[in-house]
Amino acid sequence: MNRPKPFSMIREFHLADWFTLGNAFCGVGSLFSVMTYLQTREVMHLFYACALIPAALVFDVLDGRIARWRQQSSAMGRELDSLADIISFGVAPAAIAYGCGMQGLYDRVVLVFFVACGVSRLARFNITAEKLSDGGDKVKFFEGTPIPTSLALVLVLWVAAAQGALGDQLWFGKLEIGGFFLHPLVLLFALSGSLMVSRIRIPKL
Repeated sequence: MNRPKPFSMIREFHLADWFTLGNAFCGVGSLFSVMTYLQTREVMHLFYACALIPAALVFDVLDGRIARWRQQSSAMGRELDSLADIISFGVAPAAIAYGCGMQGLYDRVVLVFFVACGVSRLARFNITAEKLSDGGDKVKFFEGTPIPTSLALVLVLWVAAAQGALGDQLWFGKLEIGGFFLHPLVLLFALSGSLMVSRIRIPKL
C-alpha cells in the first residue's frame, strides 16, 4: 500500500518564496523599529519603520515576477504571500500610526478596522483569484484596492514625522468624544480599509 508522501517544507520552497520571506522580514523589522521608537523617542527609528515598508513592496513585487519567470507557483507560496502582506502592509502601517500618536480609543478602533479589512481583502483574493483570472495564470484585475496601497499612508506618516508633527503635534489635532480621543488623521486608515473591501475593480498592470 502506497502511503502519501509527507509534506516537506524544504521541497516546497522555491526561490520566489525566499523573496516573500524578505517581505515579511521587512514588516517585522518595521514593527520592532516602532517599538524601539516608543521606548527611546528617537525619531530615527520611526523613519526606519517607514523605510522598511517600501522595501517590503520591492520584495512583494519581485516574488511574483520570479514565480512567473520560473513558472513555479504553489498553494504554499500564495499563503506565504498573503501572510507576509498582512504583516508589512496591514499590521506595520497601523503600528506606525500608533507610534506617531494615534493612540486614543477611537484611533485604536479605526486601526483595528484597517487591519481587519486588510485580512479580509487578502482572504477574498485567495478564494476568488482563480475566478478573476478566467482560468489563466494571472489575475486581470483587483477587486478592491490592493493592500500594498497602504504605502501611501506610510508616506503621509513619514512626512508628518519629518515635520515633527507627532503626538500632540499631529496634523489636524484631536477630538474628544465621550471622554475618549480621536485624531482625524486616522480616518485615512478608515478610508483605506473601506476601499480594500469594496467591489471597485482596478485593472492589474
